[in-house]
Amino acid sequence: MKISIEGFPFLIFVSYLVSVVAISRAADTINTTQVIRDGDTIVSPAGSFELGFFSPGNSTNRYVGIWYKNVTLRTPIWVANREFPLSNTSSAALTFIQTGDLVLQDENNATIWSSNVTRAAQNPVAQLLDSGNLVIREANDDQPGNYLWQSFDYPTNTFLQAMDFGWNFITGIERYVSSWKSNDDPARGDFTFRLDITGYPQVVIKRGDSVLHRLGPWNGMRFSGTPSVRQNPTFTAGLYMNSSVIYYREDALDRSVVSRFSLSPSGTGQRLTWVERSQEWVVYYNLPTDICDNYGLCGAHGSCSTGTSPACSCLDRFVPKDEQAWVGSDWSGGCLRRTPLNCQDDVFLRYSGIKMPDSQFTWFNESFTLDECEAECLRNCSCMAYSNLDIRRGGSGCLLWIGDLVDIRLLSGEEQIIYIRMAASELDSKAKKRKTLIAVLTSTAGIVLLGLSLILFIWKRKKNHQNLRNEGGGPEESHKEDLELPMFDLLTVTRATNNFSISNKLGEGGFGPVYRGMLEDGKEIAVKRLSRTSTQGLDEFKNEVIFIAKLQHRNLVKLLGCCIQGAEKMLIYEYMPHGSLDLILFDKTKSKQLDWPKRFHIINGIARGLLYLHQDSRLRIIHRDLKASNILLDTDMNPKISDFGMARSFGGNETEANTQRVGTYGYMSPEYAVDGFFSVKSDVYSFGVLVLEIVSGQKNRGFHHKNHHHNLLGHAWILHRESRSLELVDTNLVDSFYFSEVVRCIHVALLCVQQSPEDRPSMSSVVLMLGSGGVLPPPKQPGFFAERDVRAADNTSSSKNTVSSSNEYTITLLDAR
Repeated sequence: MKISIEGFPFLIFVSYLVSVVAISRAADTINTTQVIRDGDTIVSPAGSFELGFFSPGNSTNRYVGIWYKNVTLRTPIWVANREFPLSNTSSAALTFIQTGDLVLQDENNATIWSSNVTRAAQNPVAQLLDSGNLVIREANDDQPGNYLWQSFDYPTNTFLQAMDFGWNFITGIERYVSSWKSNDDPARGDFTFRLDITGYPQVVIKRGDSVLHRLGPWNGMRFSGTPSVRQNPTFTAGLYMNSSVIYYREDALDRSVVSRFSLSPSGTGQRLTWVERSQEWVVYYNLPTDICDNYGLCGAHGSCSTGTSPACSCLDRFVPKDEQAWVGSDWSGGCLRRTPLNCQDDVFLRYSGIKMPDSQFTWFNESFTLDECEAECLRNCSCMAYSNLDIRRGGSGCLLWIGDLVDIRLLSGEEQIIYIRMAASELDSKAKKRKTLIAVLTSTAGIVLLGLSLILFIWKRKKNHQNLRNEGGGPEESHKEDLELPMFDLLTVTRATNNFSISNKLGEGGFGPVYRGMLEDGKEIAVKRLSRTSTQGLDEFKNEVIFIAKLQHRNLVKLLGCCIQGAEKMLIYEYMPHGSLDLILFDKTKSKQLDWPKRFHIINGIARGLLYLHQDSRLRIIHRDLKASNILLDTDMNPKISDFGMARSFGGNETEANTQRVGTYGYMSPEYAVDGFFSVKSDVYSFGVLVLEIVSGQKNRGFHHKNHHHNLLGHAWILHRESRSLELVDTNLVDSFYFSEVVRCIHVALLCVQQSPEDRPSMSSVVLMLGSGGVLPPPKQPGFFAERDVRAADNTSSSKNTVSSSNEYTITLLDAR
């Protein structure tokens, strides 16, 4: 996921290049022969900033810092030895040693502070730039940003323009502002000002781990909690995000304006501007500004306004959760909907003029339209609201809030709109009338269509039965129930498969052999023929017909019809040119066809297919036998989930069931394999196994490693704990994979295969996690995390390279309980 302001890299490069080229001509640099003592200073080329020794406030302690050169009121913007003051500087010195480190030593030559440069340097120099950034670089390398070390990576209490405020995942550095202990002591205080990236990025002020104030998520122009801060003519601002960095940055448009953001010892954030005429710093704005800026003051779904008394009230169509406490000005319990949600029939109502809620638990997609955003939120019963990600140019992108909406305040002039989930009955009367009219018209049209469909169905069914009788046979009495599928006669299927020729055979599974065929109209089909010796039987056959006939999704295989004649029982499917996933994935040669974009596409397709089965289909189905051989690939490598012989439907209130029939070893969850308990979380487990197989190109069952005897899940878990997940990736993907996507897929897979079903995410959450860039929770130990017997592992590994779909039969066991 990459989100950036158009043209940003080029603009920043040009601005840096101009400044650095100018600096390189006249910069006052420090080389390894120089020593800076108390009284000496280094000045930036244009004279904007100065570096040297100073004493803050009324303190007599000495520190090395950087301050504004042309501001008469000395204002430090960075302190080197903030935790280690010097009381005697008669012999103290800041030196630049041969290794490329800046080192501050006291009168006893003890090191008080060091830049701790980690990269080797050939000919290093230190330089103070006109941005206020102290950098260490190679003397012959003046490329912007190509530094061995920079003070901007370690801010103190001040955020300056041209500083990247946020995270660099490559270096592991978080750039944030921390308060001084007092105006006389620059040591780290209690308060921090940082970019919170737990969900969609937002700026917060914290005291320790507690959030005191929140600016709100970025909306394309600003953080939504600062509506009064319109586009400033003196600087531009933006949030920049990709797999390597997430940071906020401001760049000066008018360099004659001296502006900074500072966090005071009391935890107040201030935007300050130096006014030359009055020779003072003028406050542009404060954070927080009033009582409504106290984080979460009014609780969940409460709204704060300084123009009312009391300040807290509930959002429209919400009521206090504890009426008595609310009257007593205890608003911490927040509000709840006056009409409870029921998930399936909910609607979204529009709210505006408010600060966007806490985005800690959010999901986002930059390419979604607002309609797609609504549909995505409606599909997830935990999604409580949605909004455009970017309010510019009419709005774009999608931001979803999961769970309660916290820390809302009324803001006049705030144009961002949020749509909050409500019960359908909360629609206004006009909307209700419109909805009623639509419902009546829809019902009338539905009844007419239903009548026509029924007449057509009866006519077609009579015709099919007549054709069967004309062929000299018909379905057995036990099969006369309505299967709601076109019936193929035996002669047609026999001709299509060339009398079930061996040359037409595609493979064989637990159900029986599968043949390729072609109907007289040229349509290619796949015929699944129930074998008399099949480990599955009539029940599985009927199960598959009943379920898959009623399912329609682009990631589920399409059943065209069936043939029941005499002893023959066959299912006729659309033909999948690339066959099953296992035939390609586990073949060393064929697997090269599957680069990372194709594999990621397959993973997402399987996830969407499972989500449809679990949540969006009218039957709500648990597949129970998800595995690589049951994933078919069409011409464009789109995955199609197949084989519903083991599937079970479940009601809206059901969470698990018990069975004597189980799935395929290697893909079964612990509770399913051991106790026969299955649920949607059993499918989630199988999906996690499948994802790890797709990433690694290796089977879970039969996996062998020279250093341990765990299966593929155990190996992935070990690598994840040691931050070596990339070692799991198939070597065929070296030139095609995206680091962030692969690592995220492995992380999501490990969440899916956790030992306890309660810890595993739902498929709706899985789809969100695969498509977003939010922070993922740490996974717990996977199921079956125990080393196998060495001899068993060796015996299994001997056949680990065999490629066949016939060696993965679905297992049926008797339950001994």
